[in-house]
Amino acid sequence: MLKVKALREMTRVELLQRKSELEEETFNLNMRRSLKQLDNPLRLRQVGRDIAKVMTVLNEDKLGIRKLAEEKTSVLSSSGTTGKDKK
Repeated sequence: MLKVKALREMTRVELLQRKSELEEETFNLNMRRSLKQLDNPLRLRQVGRDIAKVMTVLNEDKLGIRKLAEEKTSVLSSSGTTGKDKK
C-alpha cells in the first residue's frame, strides 16, 4: 500500500510510471480473477486505491495545490568541476 507522503516526493515521470505499473497489475489481477486463480481478492481493491492516490497527487500538481518534487539532476551529467575551478 502506497503512502501519499511518499508519492508527493516523487517526480511527475516517476508517478506516471508508477500509475502504469499499477494499471498493468490491475489487468493481471482481473485476468487471474476471471480464471479463478486469484489468491487475494482484496489486492484488487488495494491496487485501485493506489491508482486513485497517484492520480490525486498528479491532479494536485496540475491544479497548483501542491508541487511535486523537481527532476533530479544526475551526478554524471556535470563535468565534475565547479565554477571556482574554471580559470
